[in-house]
Amino acid sequence: MCRRSAFTWEHKCVFYWLVKALLGPLLRIVFRPWADGIENVPREGPAIIASNHLSFSDHFFAPLPLPRKVVFLAKSEYFTGRGLKGLVSKAFFSGVGQIPVDRSGGEASERALRTGLRVLAQGHLLGIYPEGTRTPDGRLYRGKTGVARLALEGRAPVVPCAMIGGFEFQPPGKIRPRLRIRPGVRFGKPLDFSRYYGMEKDRVVLRAVTDEIMYAIMKLSGQEYVDQYAQRSKHGIPLAQRRDGSEQHAPAGAGADGPAGADSTGADSDRADSDRPDSDRPDNGRPGSAVPQKSGTPEAGLERPAGD
Repeated sequence: MCRRSAFTWEHKCVFYWLVKALLGPLLRIVFRPWADGIENVPREGPAIIASNHLSFSDHFFAPLPLPRKVVFLAKSEYFTGRGLKGLVSKAFFSGVGQIPVDRSGGEASERALRTGLRVLAQGHLLGIYPEGTRTPDGRLYRGKTGVARLALEGRAPVVPCAMIGGFEFQPPGKIRPRLRIRPGVRFGKPLDFSRYYGMEKDRVVLRAVTDEIMYAIMKLSGQEYVDQYAQRSKHGIPLAQRRDGSEQHAPAGAGADGPAGADSTGADSDRADSDRPDSDRPDNGRPGSAVPQKSGTPEAGLERPAGD
């Protein structure tokens, strides 16, 4: 239910559903996207949709199958462009419920977290990409701890979400999608972190919660995990490799009929952690977190659901 508030995006609920009603059927006919686990997304109340980020198309295919509006934290560049293109981009992303976020870190990251918490306080679904940016090569990268702070301070469950085939569907730097690829989305069972409520200032807890979320995403997507922030890796990967969706680091099994296997912000409240060597970081195994391995593809949940 759309309610009025101080947020400028809130009164645009009608535009959100209008865009979805118009674009939804077209997207389904042209691109034939598939979805699995929709029943795992709460029908009411606050919740966080934590997703991997493969391509620009994620903004469309992640919320498409859901009966609820999803408010995503989106990079501010989508709202600050100049000329006709900039105006169209700002109008579109504002209209579909995306909130501009400055990704420069520090106070900007804190403001992003406060905005996300207000969205949750109003009982909405909040979408976030914990990696903080799109993957440069199709692999899953270390999550930033902003998602953990949102979950603990907002006291909301986290629904892990895996975009599948998107990297091959629309590789970095490419505008035209590959129609032979069927993009998909898979929602996992909600993760309950109530056992850590009140511990949102503990960096070890924040890292453990974040790693548990990333592990759940990895199990759903079948991606290889890289224990490094994606933004750092982008500087070391040739553009040609980033544009090639068939490279060896791409997620397993993304093909014409979906998987045989498997830039919003991830506002990070633990910036100092990103500059520390792995050996000096808090023990990712504490407390009770399932920690992603540095590489490899999990065997669970890799088959595409029948009938999609």
